Amino acid sequence: MPLFCPCYRFHRVENISPEFLTAHGVKGILLDVDNTLSPHNAPDPEPPVMAWLESLAANNIEAVIVSNNSYKRVKPFAGKLGLRFISRGLKPLPTGFNRAQKMMGLSRKELAVVGDQLFTDMAGGNLAGIVTLLVDPIEPESNIFFKLKRKLEQPLLKRFDRKHGKKEG
Repeated sequence: MPLFCPCYRFHRVENISPEFLTAHGVKGILLDVDNTLSPHNAPDPEPPVMAWLESLAANNIEAVIVSNNSYKRVKPFAGKLGLRFISRGLKPLPTGFNRAQKMMGLSRKELAVVGDQLFTDMAGGNLAGIVTLLVDPIEPESNIFFKLKRKLEQPLLKRFDRKHGKKEG
């Protein structure tokens, strides 16, 4: 798998069904926060996220947040979802994913990374040897750094879409 290429691509997290995860041997997911579960720095998850997490739990799929954001940002957000978390995950380094794997007691083959960025979430998951699931960002970022990253992602996403076709869900 190329470093910046996801294994699968979805529109939103709620399009990743428990059945899809189970069919791929996934027992645990490692979730990004900003622009994956909520808009950047929003204090609450998007409304469908809670129902989606409940459906995962009902299917014995554990979720842990792995974010590059601060403890101050991630702790209250994870608390609202009732999830364990790793803040300052150092993505794209596999450090945060490795910590979450140990926390969950699952093998890499039983995990999937869910995030909205190729250069952090997907690269980190691929470096860690974990299935990567890319979701579309919830909203466009206003920060120039993120705008530049999104611009750099476009050719890679177009190539992925040409090779693999339409997104799942």
